[in-house]
Amino acid sequence: MLSNAEIAAYQAPETLLADRVIMVTGAGDGIGKTAALHCAKHGATVILAGRTVAKLEQVYDSIVADGGAEPVIYPIDLEGASSDDYNILCNQLDEQFGRLDGLLHNAGILGQRTPLSNYRSDVWDKVMQVNVTAAFQMTQALMPVLEKSASASVVFTTSSVGRAGRSFWGAYAVSKFAVEGMVQVWASELEGLGTVRVNAINPGATGTSMRMQAFPAENPSSVTSPAAIMPTYLYLLGADSAAVNGQSIDAQPHR
Repeated sequence: MLSNAEIAAYQAPETLLADRVIMVTGAGDGIGKTAALHCAKHGATVILAGRTVAKLEQVYDSIVADGGAEPVIYPIDLEGASSDDYNILCNQLDEQFGRLDGLLHNAGILGQRTPLSNYRSDVWDKVMQVNVTAAFQMTQALMPVLEKSASASVVFTTSSVGRAGRSFWGAYAVSKFAVEGMVQVWASELEGLGTVRVNAINPGATGTSMRMQAFPAENPSSVTSPAAIMPTYLYLLGADSAAVNGQSIDAQPHR
């Protein structure tokens, strides 16, 4: 396996994702949007999943204008989606593509930045639902189409606050601890059994709307752009990382 630094500097071949079908959640904005655009640029047919159709349509238009394979828009609200909704998604992917080669769990919410003793239980439930339970339910439901791929990659999004707890990060931090554990359990269960691998990416300090929400006084130009961290995403979603499983990788290892 490449080192963190080597992965962050990975130079993806133009055809890295040719003929691959990749689903990105939270594809309408930020890292998800950038990942969708880069996947399409490297040959993938991208399924754009998210809540806001207008944002997904803008990403769709950008991909088509850039000459990429026609993407698919799949509106979904992870807060309210049920297991049945994910089973329907699996059936539709199976009918249209016959497989799923990549699944990037990028969607997530921040919740409150406040001490746990003051944390609202309804916000807690929402954060855990979107960041943990929805990702679990979607992956579980889509496993049949992932297993039909010759080399399927599931990528979860983690955070440094999901490795070492820090004050005032509340449910977000706890949700990322849960994601780290889920990746390890799933990867261990899948090891050596087929072609599906499960890993996580910690994007690091990146210029997104969530980052601005968490650090409203921060100068956006002082943090890395989503485009600059795409080498790690492309590496894990492509066949070059076929042997990588159960890893939590920093997209910005030097920061």
